Amino acid sequence: MELDLMPFTLSGLDTERPIVIAGPCSAESEEQVLKTAKKLQKQDVQIFRAGIWKPRTRPNSFEGVGKKGLAWLQTVKKELGMYTSTEVANSQHVEDALKHDIDILWIGARTTVNPFAVQEIADALKGVDIPIMIKNPINPDINLWIGAIERINQTGIKRIVAIHRGFNVYNKSLYRNNPKWHIPIELRLQIRDIPLFCDPSHIGGKRELISPISQQALDLNFDGLMIESHIDPDNALSDASQQITPETLGSILSDLILRDEKVTTEDLADLRKQIDELDDTILEILSERMQIASQIGQYKKEHNVTIFQADRFDEILTKRIRQAIDLGLTEKFVKTIFTNVHEESIRHQNKTMNK
Repeated sequence: MELDLMPFTLSGLDTERPIVIAGPCSAESEEQVLKTAKKLQKQDVQIFRAGIWKPRTRPNSFEGVGKKGLAWLQTVKKELGMYTSTEVANSQHVEDALKHDIDILWIGARTTVNPFAVQEIADALKGVDIPIMIKNPINPDINLWIGAIERINQTGIKRIVAIHRGFNVYNKSLYRNNPKWHIPIELRLQIRDIPLFCDPSHIGGKRELISPISQQALDLNFDGLMIESHIDPDNALSDASQQITPETLGSILSDLILRDEKVTTEDLADLRKQIDELDDTILEILSERMQIASQIGQYKKEHNVTIFQADRFDEILTKRIRQAIDLGLTEKFVKTIFTNVHEESIRHQNKTMNK
C-alpha cells in the first residue's frame, strides 16, 4: 500500500532506535508535570507525553484536567526544551492543542475505532504540518487502523506513526491488552514506510511487564516506545499500576538490547518469537476451553447428567485425528494431546459439580 509518508523527524531529535516518548498517563498538576519532565530529561527523554483529556470507560473516574493542562505542557517546552505530545479525540481538542504549541498529537484506541471521529480530527488538521501518532483500535481490526492512517494522510499530514498498544480481551490474560504481534507486523507489511512504536504500558498493564514487552518490540524491529512515567506512580490518578518512575524508565532503557535491523527469514530469534506468541495463544485458548467445560459441568449438575460420556469423547477424538492427519500431524501426538485436554475438562466439570 503506497501512502505519502515521511520519516518521523523533529529538529534536534535523536532518531536512533528506539525513539522514546514518556510521561504520566494524566497531567494532574503543574508541579507533577514539571517534576516528572525534569526527571525524564535526566534520562535523555526528549519527548514528553501527558494525557489532558482522558476517555475513561466509566463515568466518575478521573477524566483529565482539561484545557488548563495544556499550559503546563507549554511550560515544559519553554523551560526544558522538550517536545510535547498529548491525545486528541475531537476537533476542539486539536484546536486547543495547536493554540498551545503542542508538538505531536496522538489519536487513542477508543477514537481510532470510530471513523467519524477520526475524520473530524482529520478535517481539523488540514493545512497543518505536525506529526500524528495513531494507536490501534481497541478491537483487533487492522482495517480500522489502516483507515485511520489513510484519513490523516489524505489531509496532507506525512509524518504519521502507528502505535501498537494491544487489543482488549474479555478473558483473564497475562496482559491488560493482548499484544497479538502479528497484527502490527501485518500493518508494516501493508504500509512499508510507516514508523511503528510500541506502548508497553497499555499492553502489559503492570510495571513488571514493561521491560520484557519493550524488548520484544525492539526484537520485532519497532522504531520507538511510548511509556507512561510518573514521579509517584502508586498515587497516580489514572492507570497507577502500569506507570513507572523516571529512574526505573532509565534503568529499563539502559538494559534494552538493540538487535541487528537487517535480519533474514532464517534468523532463529525471529522464529522463536513466533513460537512464543503461538504458545501464548495456545494457553489462552486452553484456558477459555476449560471455562466452557466448567459451564458444561454446571449444566450437568443442574440437570443431573453424568460427567463422562464415552460416545462424545470418541466422536471428538475421531474427528480431531482425521483433521490432524490432513494437517500433517501424527495420530499419536494428537491423541495424546486431546486425551490430556479431555482429562483436564473432566477435572473442571467435576470441581464445578461438587461445589
